[in-house]
Amino acid sequence: MCRAMLLLIVVSLFSLAAEALDNGLALKPTMGWLHWERFLCNTDCDMDPDNCISERLYMQMADVMVKEGWKEAGYEYVCIDDCWPSHQRDAQGRLQADPKRFPGGIKKLADYVHSKGLKLGIYSDVGDKTCAGYPASRGYYEIDAQTFADWGVDLLKFDGCNMNWTLLGSGYIEMSKALNKTGRSILYSCEWPLYEWPYRQPNYTAIRETCNHWRNFGDVYDSWSSIKSILEWTASHQDIIVSSAGPGGWNDPDMLLIGNFGLSHTQQESQMALWAIMAAPLLMSNDLRDICPRSKELLQNQRIIDINQDPLGKQGFLTAKVDSFEVWERPLSKNRLAIALLNKQELGGPRGFAIRAVPGWKICNPQCNVTQILPQYKEMGVHNPQSKLVVSVNPSGTALLTVTPVTSAFKRLHRLEMAVKPRHTIL
Repeated sequence: MCRAMLLLIVVSLFSLAAEALDNGLALKPTMGWLHWERFLCNTDCDMDPDNCISERLYMQMADVMVKEGWKEAGYEYVCIDDCWPSHQRDAQGRLQADPKRFPGGIKKLADYVHSKGLKLGIYSDVGDKTCAGYPASRGYYEIDAQTFADWGVDLLKFDGCNMNWTLLGSGYIEMSKALNKTGRSILYSCEWPLYEWPYRQPNYTAIRETCNHWRNFGDVYDSWSSIKSILEWTASHQDIIVSSAGPGGWNDPDMLLIGNFGLSHTQQESQMALWAIMAAPLLMSNDLRDICPRSKELLQNQRIIDINQDPLGKQGFLTAKVDSFEVWERPLSKNRLAIALLNKQELGGPRGFAIRAVPGWKICNPQCNVTQILPQYKEMGVHNPQSKLVVSVNPSGTALLTVTPVTSAFKRLHRLEMAVKPRHTIL
């Protein structure tokens, strides 16, 4: 293992993240649903009433999230993206929803979402216009923050289009202050580093002090090549971004595509596994009204969600490349380790990976218990540093494992349990 990688592991395991935005939110990665990747800027409610950006769409998603177990699984935000506003502000300079598509206004929608025990997210932009050309917040930061608070909004996704990059930082900071000034708890999702990276390395200390999570790289598309590009960018910049993540602020690799069209189920498993390892916000962009049972089961897999939501709050990272495999590891609470083994080969059949090649396998000295979560749940037993355990992984697939050290106290307790276990007497 290279010296730089060893240093990264040490820093990630033992250093504290920079001070987080002081609003008490996003202590664990955000979970919810966001319209953009699946529904884009579809505003034609006459021709496509079931899929256009309207209050009906979000109310239906909120209904499904409650009825179909999404809320119970931890998905709590129903988020509006671009294309919701009217093209003009009102007479008081406030943003207003398109009156045809949102006849009740955002306040009514927020009340409806809240009545389901969920939270509402909304979208604006730090610049003069949103990416789709709707009114944005530059020059109106305090007015818009107060408007969102008055409506009962719980999350703001703040994009970075149509803004001079040298003004990005000041704009994001100004809106952060404006949101906190309202007195309402509004989770703040930024795209500050995404728009600054083309010009210089962003200041992640300032970003973490300003935002609850932040996009670093381009939009996700419904394709395996898009997922790979995000993973490649993240791995190549992990020495910069990993230490910034932790309770209160997270790196955001963009939306979950699971349940859409472009990924095989094996590739959907890879996205879910790697997003859990990266401590990423889990914001689905799909049609929850019509999702295949297998994709639904994957998105609601509590063992994967538990890794994503682990209270230690450490982001995982790439630790090794071995024979067209990538090894990603994430330290978990209670001295545990999560491991994702990504098979980057895209031909042939399943291939085996010897677990001893995982850099963090030293956690198994003297022994550890291994649990496979993906591609299917399997208790793999107790192992030691010389274990010959081999894990099978499909092409473009990922095996997700958790490793728990077996301590002497654990072994003594296990022997005690076996000693006092009731035995049936044969008469």
